[in-house]
Amino acid sequence: MSNDNLSDNTPAAYESHVPAHREAEPIADPGLPPHTWRPTDVDPKAEKRAERQVAAMFIAAMISAVLFVVAYFSFEVGDNWDTFAGLGASTLTLGVTLGVSLLLIGIGIIHLARKLMADAEMVEMRHPAASPQEDRDATVAALNAGLDEAGIGRRPLVRNTMIGAVGVLGLPAVVLLRDLAPGSALDVGRLAHTIWEPGMRLVRDVVGTPILASEIEIGDLINGAPEAMFPTEENGYPELEGAEEQSEKAKGAIIIVRMDPDDIIPAKGREKWTVDGIICYSKICTHVGCPISLYERTTHHVLCPCHQSTFDLADAAKVVFGPAARPLPQLPIKVDEEGYLVAQSDFTEPIGASYWQREKQS
Repeated sequence: MSNDNLSDNTPAAYESHVPAHREAEPIADPGLPPHTWRPTDVDPKAEKRAERQVAAMFIAAMISAVLFVVAYFSFEVGDNWDTFAGLGASTLTLGVTLGVSLLLIGIGIIHLARKLMADAEMVEMRHPAASPQEDRDATVAALNAGLDEAGIGRRPLVRNTMIGAVGVLGLPAVVLLRDLAPGSALDVGRLAHTIWEPGMRLVRDVVGTPILASEIEIGDLINGAPEAMFPTEENGYPELEGAEEQSEKAKGAIIIVRMDPDDIIPAKGREKWTVDGIICYSKICTHVGCPISLYERTTHHVLCPCHQSTFDLADAAKVVFGPAARPLPQLPIKVDEEGYLVAQSDFTEPIGASYWQREKQS
């Protein structure tokens, strides 16, 4: 047995929808009990009451979604006052409000199906794998009728509140876009600047040790990072945490390569951006932002493993193959009085993947 939607839930309407071929069914009635009509099928007041209940759930779901947005802007991550089981106020309120909104939408839809959508019992006879054309036509007609028989068109209150609940549920998704990056997730100008500053040492990634220019041999490639990502009492850089730390670390990632100085073709104005054949570029591919470090020392080409964009590090990191549209940004470097590699300045162009306002930010 299964539910079959009818355009009208009344018993009389059901009888009028029984197909003629049902009278000649080859299998006798196995003794199923008579169909029991729901209160909402026979009592207009019960039907209206159920309709108002469904609408109330959808309205409550909308309110809960709006409260999610309010909580998002009201509580900071780490607020721990008046919470349950040690959960922060932000975590607790966001979880509860979003969960309640989704729960109410789900319950409302289930209540709509159980109480208001048409209900009838039917028997589906077994048939060959290839159904007769008339059965196919009947199935298509039944599906089309189902669109009308769901009752949404006849119940504007339920229809409008359900659409409203699902629509308002999009608000939490919109405000959560802010968490894609520190500050505004849509502030593409953040990619125009990194943590690099004049005099900041280049250090080895992971371990954070400074790099002596004299230690690098021709053909070497070193994965590097800004010294500020490894704060100590000696260097005096502030300690970053959470999303800010991850963002600055990603933007400041570099590769350092040493080659024969005669092989380098400096871009205009960048003749003094290298140190005895040591040159430094952003580690982030300009296609979609993958980290790169697959280096071929004989050609000075570096390959992005994601989509095979290839850059010539000897020729201003120009693209020689693949979908990347721009060269890797170059970090101007020099050596300090102790012989360590340091930055002359920040990158002079936005790092990372191409995006819609990159030219304006350059």
